[in-house]
Amino acid sequence: MSVLKEVRFAPEQHPAELPMNIWLDDADSPADVIDALALSPFATGSQPWARTANLERVRSDAPLMPAGGTLVRAARDDDGRESQLVTGEGWTLRVIRYRNRSATLSVTAVSEDLARTVIAEISEGATEPAPESDHVEMGFWWHNGHGSRRSGKPITASPWAEVRGNYARSLHTPLSRLMALTPDDIHGRLLLLHGPPGTGKTTLLRTLARQWRSWCQVDCVLDPERLFGSPGYLMEVAVGADSHHDGEDGEDGKKWRLLVLEDCDELIRGGAKEAAGQGLSRLLNLTDGLLGQGRDVLVAVTTNEDLARLHPAVVRPGRCLAQVEVGALPYDEAAAWLGAAEGLSPSGATLAELFALRDGVTAQTPAPDTTGLYL
Repeated sequence: MSVLKEVRFAPEQHPAELPMNIWLDDADSPADVIDALALSPFATGSQPWARTANLERVRSDAPLMPAGGTLVRAARDDDGRESQLVTGEGWTLRVIRYRNRSATLSVTAVSEDLARTVIAEISEGATEPAPESDHVEMGFWWHNGHGSRRSGKPITASPWAEVRGNYARSLHTPLSRLMALTPDDIHGRLLLLHGPPGTGKTTLLRTLARQWRSWCQVDCVLDPERLFGSPGYLMEVAVGADSHHDGEDGEDGKKWRLLVLEDCDELIRGGAKEAAGQGLSRLLNLTDGLLGQGRDVLVAVTTNEDLARLHPAVVRPGRCLAQVEVGALPYDEAAAWLGAAEGLSPSGATLAELFALRDGVTAQTPAPDTTGLYL
């Protein structure tokens, strides 16, 4: 049975315990109490300025605490999430550290300059340098009990010139054209990659993230079904994500965004409207409707479905920036890639099959669980 409890804080108590009421039940955690206390000075108006910063690649030894700060609350969740409440003269700080080495800093203060100063002091020297040039920063979105979250990760991505040999020669021209796109070339907001598993669709998206990195931030949505099933989550990802890219390249400090939705067969196949409710409609609205108007957002969808089985609204002329069928390499091209014809099927081979053959994995020998790199 849920137990409801009212906790009252009096003004004469600790400075962090501002006058307020908090209603708690057995679904709340200590971290929820910290969240409420951190908002209190802003809600009451005693500290009317608020600033938030998201950090990636946070050093393990970074204190994330300004000089003169006093730690008044600390909590750790089972998932590795650590929350701290720190107070100082005229400011209150909430620090959330995540297991993936990212952190969220939220400061309220009596003045805007003070809030900015606290954030700057904490952030200075707290993160590790960006990885080498063979990496590219990709964002990952997901939704949990605390709302939507985005985490940036450096991923290895080879340039197009190094991976083009992994694809059939018939694809070289359209893929080269896609890799060379600039914002001025964009007509249509949907990028559709379809074809059997193991043909290299994910590898293409990693390469695209590298080739477009000067003008486009690539973000992968880990739970696309939930994204299009929740209007609030969709608005945060599609509309509220600009704050993650302030200060990056571009005349106004913002980049285009490419949202990657992998293996969305149920969302875009024929009959999806009936099976997935509003999911398909919201996807189309994002790429070619009111939601997408004025937003520099592209959507990349990968699917194993045959093109003929996809919903006609998805593939209609003018909606797609590109439609690319990524298939197996024909027999002669697969043999040239492998340097031998032994073990090849007359119909050719997928990229995953070629890597397995190169590494000596036969049909009787289970392949290592690495095929996700080439789906």
